[in-house]
Amino acid sequence: MKQLPNRQIACLDMRSFYASCAAAMEGLDVMETPIAIIGDLERKGGVVLAASPPLKEKFGIKTGMRLYEIPDDPSIHLIEPKMQFYIDVSMELTKLLNRYVPKEAIHVYSIDESFVDFTGTEKLWGPLEQTIYRIQDELYRQFQLRSACGIGPNMLLSKLALDLEAKKTGIAHWTYEDVPEKLWPVSPLRKMWGIGRKVERTLEDMGIYSVGDIAHASLERLEKKFGVMGNQLYYHAHGIDYSTLGSVLIDGQVSYGKGQTLLRDYVTTDEILAVVLEMCEDAAMRARLAKKRARTIQLSFGYSKHVHGGGFQRRKTIPEATNETLAIYRVCLELFETFHDGRPVRHISVNLSNLEEANSFQLNLFEPTDWKQQKLGQVMDELRQTYGSTAILRAVSLTRGGTAARRSKLIGGHYK
Repeated sequence: MKQLPNRQIACLDMRSFYASCAAAMEGLDVMETPIAIIGDLERKGGVVLAASPPLKEKFGIKTGMRLYEIPDDPSIHLIEPKMQFYIDVSMELTKLLNRYVPKEAIHVYSIDESFVDFTGTEKLWGPLEQTIYRIQDELYRQFQLRSACGIGPNMLLSKLALDLEAKKTGIAHWTYEDVPEKLWPVSPLRKMWGIGRKVERTLEDMGIYSVGDIAHASLERLEKKFGVMGNQLYYHAHGIDYSTLGSVLIDGQVSYGKGQTLLRDYVTTDEILAVVLEMCEDAAMRARLAKKRARTIQLSFGYSKHVHGGGFQRRKTIPEATNETLAIYRVCLELFETFHDGRPVRHISVNLSNLEEANSFQLNLFEPTDWKQQKLGQVMDELRQTYGSTAILRAVSLTRGGTAARRSKLIGGHYK
């Protein structure tokens, strides 16, 4: 135990963040008023992005439901998202935390959640839990935001303390000694942060149904089945995490992708491939800016509910890593021609994984590297960064099926 990380890491989460921000703008009490944040009030199928506690409790409306599912009740407030306002509030929250710790001790995990390293601050602010209570009080007095906080000796345990206990109690402090009692009984496995349904099903097929089962499983067996991730599953089940603040907690999941749900069903090949090319462009640009290349390219389609939904998710690993838009598109085109069955498409995503450093790749003697394409991609990236995402567009983005121009007006997928 002495050799394990033993810092004072807090994972702070804003409860009902979007609904609370909207309530503050409208002069409402988020704990008393039924509020629904709707992605698009002009469409009956507009998605519920956030719901206040009274809306959930009284009307059974949850995030992900649709506008037409909300009853016609005068007490319910329907509000469109103001993404720029939410981002501004999030930045102010970070400034508040910066009054207690240096910037290097803050890792903004999402718009409403942050990891903060409070190690050593006891000499300034007193016992950590008192400091957290003080911060929570300031958050409510200044922003009308209620919060929950998990505390642990590392990032993993602070996040688990938040998700599994603090969201019910307001604050929870976990240590390594708490793992057998608080973490091992967790089931189903998808409640464990970092385990999705696919990994859960694979573990269940192995006879593993709880986090305790993972902790007592053979490390060799887990590594044989999952590779590096099997090693992480084993040690995370023991509450052990060597990640530093701001690093990736679940290795092997680093990827660059882009996806979107379309406003209507896309039927024709030309329209579908126009969006696929736009997705390739966005994912490739993210990889180039991070100085990464990908060897595995994944194309995912979600079919329209009018044809009973479903879809496919297929990937291909290529011999040489790339971050060139057209090279990625050619792989996606191959996957499209092989697996698309002609049904109307409503969701498209492209994902790049199996990453390598962009400056370390092997030259191909038989297929010389197209330096002109690489330079062109870099120039396009620079133009977009300087003048905006629509400074330069591919022609397909100006066709009826293109979506890039419309998406440029959005923040987080919603109007500013």
